[in-house]
This record gives sequence, C-alpha cells and structure tokens, in this order.
Amino acid sequence: MPTLFSIWPLSLMAAGGLFGLFSAVPQLPAGHDGLCRTERFKGIDYIRCDVPLSRYRLSLRAEDADGKPYETFEQAAQSMGGAAVRLIMNAGMYHEDRRPVGLAVQDGHEVHPAVSGTGSGNFSMKPNGIFYIEDGRAHVAETSRYRGEHHRPELATQSGPMLLIDGHLHPRFIEGSDSRYVRNGVCASHDGRTVHLVLSRAPVNFWDFASFFRDEIGCRNALFFDGHVSSLFYPAGGIDYRQDRLGPMLVVTDR
Repeated sequence: MPTLFSIWPLSLMAAGGLFGLFSAVPQLPAGHDGLCRTERFKGIDYIRCDVPLSRYRLSLRAEDADGKPYETFEQAAQSMGGAAVRLIMNAGMYHEDRRPVGLAVQDGHEVHPAVSGTGSGNFSMKPNGIFYIEDGRAHVAETSRYRGEHHRPELATQSGPMLLIDGHLHPRFIEGSDSRYVRNGVCASHDGRTVHLVLSRAPVNFWDFASFFRDEIGCRNALFFDGHVSSLFYPAGGIDYRQDRLGPMLVVTDR
C-alpha cells in the first residue's frame, strides 16, 4: 500500500520539494469584494470563500483521462474545457503518488472507493468524513454514515478528521493544543446550497479551526482537508498559493 502523504519524507524536505511549506499565506487586497473574504477569529485571520451552487459549479479533479493526478493548479484548470476558473483548493489527503487515499468521485465517476482509515495520521483520527454534492446540494457526513446510505454523488472526496459532528467538535481535539499548522477545510450551509471553503492564514490548532466553522460560519458538520499542504488559487484576489504538488483538488467555475 502506498505511504499516506500526511507524513512528509525527510528526503523530500532536504531536496526542497516542499518549497512553499514556510511561505506566508497571501493576504487579500483591502476592500476586496468577491467569493472570498478575510475574517478574524481568536486572533487568527482566515480566508473564507462562500460558493453558492446556484451560480458556480464545483468539480473534483483527482486524475486525468490517463489516470494520472493533476498535481498543479494549472493542469486542473486546463481540464475544465475553457470554463473560467474562479477558485481551486486542495481537497482531501493523498498518497505520495498524489492519488486519493479515500473516496474520490469525479464527474459522477468513482475514481477511488471509500475506506475506513487505519493508522496514526489525521485521516485515521476517526470519525473521518466525506464532502459530497448530490442532486445539486452539498453535504458533509461521517464516513460510516455515508457508507450506510445509498448515494450517487456527482462529486465526493474523503478526508479526515471530521472537524464538527452534529455541532460538536471532534472528541479528540484538545483546547489549547500546541499542534498548529496552516489548515484548510469545508462545510456546507444547512440547505446545502452554499459551500464554505476555509484556509487559515496562520498556524492554528484543530480546536480553534473547528470552532471557526461552528461559531463563525454556523455549520453543524465540517471536514478537515489538510494541514501541511493547504493551498489556494483565487485569481480575483491575487492569490496563487500552492504547497508542493497536490492530490485531489476542488475547482470552482461559472455555471
């Protein structure tokens, strides 16, 4: 089984493969009015992007027609058939070969099945979860709940851990923890019509990151995407922030 890419190989670090690991998350221009905005919570700035599904289409990009991961914003954008790309964000954990660890549904086709997750990484901090869009509505669900139901999503990506479960923080999160990284994640509005994508602009622990989704956005279920390679392409705000080659990505285009 390929190595889960939540632990970074030292040889890769020595080779400079993690060129963006210590770079600062860019700042949105003052007064910017668009899909994304900056919000401050408990002393940390977050880039929050609200994507109404009535106006924008979300697509998962996990692999191309030859079965190869896209790896970069440029290649993911080129796969969209000329549609104007408004935003791209990394979306779920992956192996060293950049293939998804868990469930990945791209354009209604299952690229990789759901897995329960075993081991010591964040993905295996159960419950992990699945972000999916089905019948035009977005959802976040625990993996076990999702697998116990019948779904035919047009888009799905699995990651972990869950940040929020029915309004409660993940039971293994510790208030005041010193495990801090730049992190990103996702939740959906109660009616499923808006997707909320979030990237912290500074290192943050799981407790505070999950609290942002609950207390600032008002979500009941939220999913962690990553904390080492959190990346964002948002051309309207001048942001092109990519942390190494990427696995699955969410791409936002006009409808």
